[in-house]
Amino acid sequence: MEIYTIGVYGKTEEDFFNKITSAGVTYFIDVRLRRGMRGAQYKFVNSLYLQNKLDSLGVRYAHYKDLAPTKEIRSIQVVADKQLGDSKRAREKLSVEFRRKYQQEILNNYDFSQLTGTLPSETICFFCVERDCLACHRSLISEYLMGSVSELSVIHL
Repeated sequence: MEIYTIGVYGKTEEDFFNKITSAGVTYFIDVRLRRGMRGAQYKFVNSLYLQNKLDSLGVRYAHYKDLAPTKEIRSIQVVADKQLGDSKRAREKLSVEFRRKYQQEILNNYDFSQLTGTLPSETICFFCVERDCLACHRSLISEYLMGSVSELSVIHL
């Protein structure tokens, strides 16, 4: 079984949706805390536009806000980024402290049974904004699921 993850930074609208349809995604899971983007470049992932576009492609949409890092957890990464001189868009990986806190407070307390019950009938894709999956909590979600579901592989689009 395969699940996917995707970010938006560095992609055009056409590229973004082509990757989703080419992978055969049937269930798109938005794991952002806030579902809006500033500016015109990535307006295609603003919630209502995104939902309507996915619907037109035959892809179900869900917002799993409970899988988004809290403001407190995000602030840990902001501090780490400042220490390294990174911006959110330039970050290549998450800090050890962010990973630890996210695992402890979000993943260990989340009931994945609803989600894992859709496998293998759905082709799932987790979405957040970062270009590099290792710089985003969606990689932590997919790693966690790989440890919980046998014969599951993750492909980062």
